[in-house]
Parts: sequence; C-alpha cells; structure tokens
Amino acid sequence: MSKTGAVLIAVLIVGVLLFGGCAAQRADAGDTVVVHYTGGLDDGRVFDSSIGDEPLQFVIGGGELLPAFEKALVGMQAGEAKTITIPAEEAYGPHYEDLVFVLDMELLHEGAEVEVGDILSLPMPNGMVLSGVVVDISESSFTLDANSILAGEDLTFDIHLVKIVETA
Repeated sequence: MSKTGAVLIAVLIVGVLLFGGCAAQRADAGDTVVVHYTGGLDDGRVFDSSIGDEPLQFVIGGGELLPAFEKALVGMQAGEAKTITIPAEEAYGPHYEDLVFVLDMELLHEGAEVEVGDILSLPMPNGMVLSGVVVDISESSFTLDANSILAGEDLTFDIHLVKIVETA
C-alpha cells in the first residue's frame, strides 16, 4: 500500500471515529424531555412561561400537553430552540357563545362580592359545577364565560429543548 493510501485510510478512520458514531440524539415519541418554553398570543401578551422557573419535564406523546406542542419536539436535538404557532382549533378550540351565561346575582352567597376577572365555580341544580371567568357585571346579574381563557386564540410557543432525559 502506498504512503498516500495509508494516510487516506487513517484520515477515513479518524473521520468515522470522530463523526460517524456521534450523531446527535434527536427527540422522538416516548422520550422523556426537559424543555423551557414561553407561550404568547397574537397581540404579544405572554400567557405562560417556564423561564425563571423550573423547566418542564414530560414524555413526548404522553398526552400531558397540547399534541401539537409535543409533536413539535420530535426531531429536535438537546440545546435546539424553535418557535411554533398552534392554531386555535388545535389548541383550546373556538370560543363558543353558548358557554357564556348571564346569571342572577342571587346565585351568589349573600354578601358575596364579585369583580370582572374573578374565577367562579358555581354548583348547579343537576349536581354539576359551572366554572368560568366573570366578564361583565350589572346590578342584578353577572356574565360568566365558561370557555377556556385561551379558547379562540392562536398560540405561539418559543421552545428550547434543554435535554433528553430518557429515550423510549
């Protein structure tokens, strides 16, 4: 074998050792991952963030989070970041007007005061509990919106995959 051939083989072996078996691990369904995230709305408001707090740990595909959020992590490498937008239909759905109720103030306990923005849970005669946000108040009634506060909103997430803890 010539000297040039031996050098080429040596370079090839070093290349395989350095790069061949060291492909970065990519997240996949079933993997336990740790992420930092910030969730925002179209108008720039932030509705949730893990920044400045503990990162979120979960199993991709475990159903703990919005499916589109979990799916966005598939194929990412530890240290990688991306921004995704989840349409309202894939997030918390549309805002349904039939989940907005005008209720009589008499439903509240005597002396109870309610303000716009309060979250109430009211027992109903059928044994169910109606929960929602107070969105309007008049002298004799208040309006309770039982939609998710994120219903009808497209959600934008800045996601940073901190690490892959365990693979499936």
